Amino acid sequence: MVFSSTTFLIAFLPVTLIAYYVIGVKLTKNITVKNIILLLASLVFYAWGEPLYIVLMVISILFNYTVGRAMASSRETGNSKRVKAQFIFAIVFNLGMLGFFKYIGFLFGTVNSVFGTDIQSLAFPLPVGISFYTFQILSYIIDLYRGNIEVQKNPISFALYISLFPQLIAGPIVKYKDIAKQLSFRKENADDFSRGITRFTVGLAKKLIFANTLGAVYTIIQNGGTKDLSVVGAWIGIICYTLQIYFDFSGYSDMAIGLGGMFGFRFNENFRYPYIAASVTDFWRRWHISLSTWFKEYVYIPLGGNRRKTPRVILNLMIVWMLTGLWHGAAWNFVLWGVFYGVLLILEKYVLAGALEKIPTPVRYILTMLCVMVGWVLFSSPSLAAAGEYLGVMFGGAEFINSQAIYIFSANFIVIILGAFCATPLYRKALRSFSIQTIGKLKMAAYPLLFILCMIFMISETYNPFLYFRF
Repeated sequence: MVFSSTTFLIAFLPVTLIAYYVIGVKLTKNITVKNIILLLASLVFYAWGEPLYIVLMVISILFNYTVGRAMASSRETGNSKRVKAQFIFAIVFNLGMLGFFKYIGFLFGTVNSVFGTDIQSLAFPLPVGISFYTFQILSYIIDLYRGNIEVQKNPISFALYISLFPQLIAGPIVKYKDIAKQLSFRKENADDFSRGITRFTVGLAKKLIFANTLGAVYTIIQNGGTKDLSVVGAWIGIICYTLQIYFDFSGYSDMAIGLGGMFGFRFNENFRYPYIAASVTDFWRRWHISLSTWFKEYVYIPLGGNRRKTPRVILNLMIVWMLTGLWHGAAWNFVLWGVFYGVLLILEKYVLAGALEKIPTPVRYILTMLCVMVGWVLFSSPSLAAAGEYLGVMFGGAEFINSQAIYIFSANFIVIILGAFCATPLYRKALRSFSIQTIGKLKMAAYPLLFILCMIFMISETYNPFLYFRF
């Protein structure tokens, strides 16, 4: 089930809200009852599209709850060796589950290609959201081992932390310490509910109006191959994908944050206008913030961070970015995408720092976006060979422009321009020219109309994937 579906909007969400607010809030006002309602709804939400892999999630929940309690018990008795052994066991189990379902085919495929073997591996469909909820589990286990959090003794609250449907299958990655108090106490109110609705509507519009429309354009260009692709056509395609992936993922994050607000939860922001970044470093402070902060806190800093000598810091950065690429997908183009960003960040930090400061800000914006778009070619291509061919066309390996490019641009230039405008804070600056009263009236009229427009798009469109579901 996806947020941008009639099943979710017309059936699942209204039923869940009614059950939560009538039974959980109005009749009982009991946090456990409210959590049970949300837990049941979350399990139904996940099982709707993954009926088999709900068993895998339940196993993960039961295992990590049990290990967490065991670690806390061992710590109380002063048995530090047992705590460490239980911690290592939990890490191996969780990474093993992720590795088996996500990377086993990649591993055997790589071995076969390198050694010329023909080893057959078991082929399992990738459980939706496994990368996200595994990282949430790991944050709990690691912070518990470090002594940064108290063990969660309530199995309902722990299960809800792992399975909470707004951010279950595509983030943002919620660390346990950021949500622990909300699992035990939260106060719903009309203002948060209203903000949640408007935030959800904005995310839905990002997804249905912009991401789907722009994504369909890039899909046509990519599926056509590079034989008849012009330089301009290739750039139009990657610009569309650049906007698509932003509106797709930030739209999902907006919807998740909005849904959380409807149920009294507050999730951290996951995007802060990444396409206005003036450096690659700045871009990653703005893009998928929950993932970059997770790797910084649980991988980069434990490796020594930037407290070591320069060669070790460079190694730490490369390890983090190779893992970041691999987290996104079990293919070499994702690994290369991670390495690409690792190299860029190292260059910015140690080679180009002084020179970049002397470059005018608009030029730095352009250079950053060029790097980002090259990265998106690696990210979106089905193989390294396909990425190389596409990049070759982009940088002059074909005729400059042809009738295909002219037609695609003329048919889609309005949505491309609007998308570029809405991917920046310019529209917020435009609103500031109006009075507060006028802005309030505009919003009261705009959000219902925007929701109706989204429903029209949802009913009429057949192209409706969420890109980050496959991670």
